[in-house]
Amino acid sequence: MPRANDEAAAALDEYAELFALTGGDAFRVRSYQKAAKAIRGYARDISTAPVRDVPGVGQAIATKVTEFMERGSFRQLDELRQQVPDGVRRLTRIPGLGPKTAVMLFEEYGVDSPPALAEAIRSGRLDRAKGLGEKTRTNLLKGIDELAEVQGQVHIGIAMGVAEEVIDSLREHVERIDYAGSLRRMKDHIGDVDILAVADPSVMAVFRDQHYVAEVLVSGEKKTSVRTVEGLQLDLRLVPAESWGAAMQYFTGSKEHNVELREMAVKKGWKLSEYGLFSGDTVLAAADEAEIYSRLGLQYVPPPLREGSGEVAAARREELPTVIEREDLRGDLHSHTDLTDGVASLSDMVARAAELGYSYFAVTDHAPDLVMQRMTLEKARAQRDQLRELQADHPKLRLLHGTELNIDADGGVDWPAEILDEFDVCVASVHSHFNQDRDAMTRRFIAACENPNVNIIGHPTTRKIGKRGPVDADWEAVFQAAARTGTAMEIDSYPDRSDLPVDLVRLARHHGVRFSIDSDAHAVPHLDFQRFGVGLAQRAWLTTDDVINTWPWQRLKKFLAKGG
Repeated sequence: MPRANDEAAAALDEYAELFALTGGDAFRVRSYQKAAKAIRGYARDISTAPVRDVPGVGQAIATKVTEFMERGSFRQLDELRQQVPDGVRRLTRIPGLGPKTAVMLFEEYGVDSPPALAEAIRSGRLDRAKGLGEKTRTNLLKGIDELAEVQGQVHIGIAMGVAEEVIDSLREHVERIDYAGSLRRMKDHIGDVDILAVADPSVMAVFRDQHYVAEVLVSGEKKTSVRTVEGLQLDLRLVPAESWGAAMQYFTGSKEHNVELREMAVKKGWKLSEYGLFSGDTVLAAADEAEIYSRLGLQYVPPPLREGSGEVAAARREELPTVIEREDLRGDLHSHTDLTDGVASLSDMVARAAELGYSYFAVTDHAPDLVMQRMTLEKARAQRDQLRELQADHPKLRLLHGTELNIDADGGVDWPAEILDEFDVCVASVHSHFNQDRDAMTRRFIAACENPNVNIIGHPTTRKIGKRGPVDADWEAVFQAAARTGTAMEIDSYPDRSDLPVDLVRLARHHGVRFSIDSDAHAVPHLDFQRFGVGLAQRAWLTTDDVINTWPWQRLKKFLAKGG
């Protein structure tokens, strides 16, 4: 995603948030949020392309974006920043806490931060506060804990974008460069980004002068640390060319994985460090990462598996699985167009899927129970006709007409069976009633799994990293139902979801569940998000047999029939 697009979209999102906090019209709030989504998903760089070319961006918003591109803000945003106290804005970062409640807490109780809110709840000061019943207060405490867990971290999409921008900006000044650390291990939360390079120390000055640097934290010839405009810490380390493999291994981690490797080396009378594997003064391996594992008597361990969770023992026995790779995916079974909340046309989405070399591609716009999307059966059928027309232009790509259904509070979905039979694939997702208790939520998921027309449970925990925590369900029972009914669990690759989380993927796999790694794309660039889902699947040790959209069409078709 172009950085200018991301920055302009963030400004519009901030304006929408502040506008809501000051009692602004909900329709206007949504219009700015929609424009932000459109700009964020626009394939061209808006610093060089007219903003009015972005679908759904009108003249008023385009004027604000143009002003933002010129000076880093716009007048209306500046005014709202002055009106809304910082304390209120801090409160709105808590998952589940809306703008009206944040204003009330600040004005009536003097609560101006997540810790202050936690103290006010635990002390009983808010026991009689309007709209804050016991269940709500409990959920707010849970939200505060969730916020603390990701404080100072960003999701993988932001971190990857920054890392790739750093690498591009320095490529001409280095002999070799790549990212390491938790990003290379494809963690869904990233606290800092480690960049390794083989280069002359003069590259550090080039690094410090880059436009993405907001603050220099540490500056030296071998290591420089900066903070980006997103608040993310970047560490650039220079390493010797002859130690590249050892450095990549060491700085990729994890700590637990590296401890096991060092212990293996010590038992052999060797030493392993970021400079290489040594027997006395003799270098056994250093330049090539795979050679280090080989000299230790291990299978090569892919970075996403390096978590100290049994991978070293499995590598010693040569029992590591052949985990799924990005190129193993034959298609995408969850995507959206501008018919509902996407920002790209059906033809543009299909064209990009064809460019990616897919064997099949499903369009799954929202169903009518998500009222704000204004979907109707007539619109869905018209889209199906359009998809059939596009099929003639893409003979190598099987186009599937699907739908993303809404799982209601009781486990029902939008359309009856005779309508659902018309679709090639049905994804069913929870989009409301997130605070149901554990038993009710579990029954809800099981009912969806038992629906013979539901093929995939979309973004199962519903979490949005840093914004909304996961729903509470008996996942063992849900996964047992999914395995029994032949319903796939989605690994939603959208980076602020990364849903299912890796621990639940492992649990689901234990119960025999199959998975679909989908982009949940709402714009053409989003189709590339699947790489994040693949990384998550690798961390869970999934193989192609576990993932239905790596299968050839005939095998997938049989699975989608749910035994039919």
